[in-house]
Amino acid sequence: MTPSGCKGFAKVKWRRRRRRSAVARPSASVRMKVTKLQKLIPGGQGLQPDRLFLRTADYIVHLNLQLNVLQALSKIYQLS
Repeated sequence: MTPSGCKGFAKVKWRRRRRRSAVARPSASVRMKVTKLQKLIPGGQGLQPDRLFLRTADYIVHLNLQLNVLQALSKIYQLS
């Protein structure tokens, strides 16, 4: 094998190792965003990210429902 072939293999191996470590440890910016989301969502403090995302989806549905109810009430009171 040529020495340049070995260097190429080492680079690929290093990239794989770097990717694995990036997946294993979330970056600081992702952690910061999850922390902000935990503060925004009622009951979100201390939840794991997977549960937090489920709670966030439920909260969005809840807010949409509230918006629809308030818009319907607004239309009723505008007519009278």
